[in-house]
Amino acid sequence: MKKLCLNSLFVKLGTIVASLSFVVTAFNVNTTCVGFIHQPELPEGAKDLRRF
Repeated sequence: MKKLCLNSLFVKLGTIVASLSFVVTAFNVNTTCVGFIHQPELPEGAKDLRRF
């Protein structure tokens, strides 16, 4: 019974983490660095999320 509850919890938590990482990546692709410090390079798959 406990194993089933933990498995369900991990699935729900994994779904939340995956959707949060997608939103953060989409936000990061569509913004630029406001300072002169550094603009990190994005992975190839993240370029598909660009709006423009």
